[in-house]
Amino acid sequence: MTKNRIHILNTFIDNLSMQETLQVIQKSIASKIQLHHVVVNAGKIVAMQKDQQLCESVNNSNLINADGQAVVWASKVLKKPLKERVAGIDLMQNLVALAHDKGYKIYLLGAKQEVVQQVANTYKKQYNQDIVAGYRDGYFTTQQEPQVVEDIAASGAHMLFVAITSPIKENFLYKHRDILKGVHFIMGVGGSFDVVAGLTKRAPLWMQNAGLEWFYRFAQEPKRMWKRYLVGNSTFIYLVLKEKFKKA
Repeated sequence: MTKNRIHILNTFIDNLSMQETLQVIQKSIASKIQLHHVVVNAGKIVAMQKDQQLCESVNNSNLINADGQAVVWASKVLKKPLKERVAGIDLMQNLVALAHDKGYKIYLLGAKQEVVQQVANTYKKQYNQDIVAGYRDGYFTTQQEPQVVEDIAASGAHMLFVAITSPIKENFLYKHRDILKGVHFIMGVGGSFDVVAGLTKRAPLWMQNAGLEWFYRFAQEPKRMWKRYLVGNSTFIYLVLKEKFKKA
């Protein structure tokens, strides 16, 4: 938790820039103190209104960034302006570069086996073979989960990136944070592995800056994404306006 933390729509958010976020994380890793990180976007905040377990997992994280221009917009409407969006995939890419510079190791958990393997190979080729402490896909049973956690804890990784759908990844990290305390940074990264592996593309920078990255993603997978974005975003706008006029 940082000093610059705001509270809107049932969630806490740390009011930090990308560079400030990286500095907080780097200091925590150097001090060998685990930092549990999470990002929130419009869809996750909507889900948190009813999902108490997700709400607990998110709000008890050490560092919470706004991943989504919609959240930055909402913060301004509610007169608690955030400095900027800190996209999870951008943060992950910056942290992998940091891991290379500092000699840290990363663990990759999530996605299909061929995808996570491609991500591991990409980072090994881009940086060095030793940067990846381990990886495995995100398809494991409840019975297998304790062993998965033990394997990560024993891997020697300094950073853990979990590319599993929400709310599973948030609850997984919150539930197992104590066993994983030797991993000094743990973070959920959603569909980031698919982007690194080249399966999905990110929106052009102008669309990201305009808050239209969700529409670009929707256009790529309309059947899978229509409910999340169209229904979810409408609900988010309703929640923001409801909060604004309640305080008016």
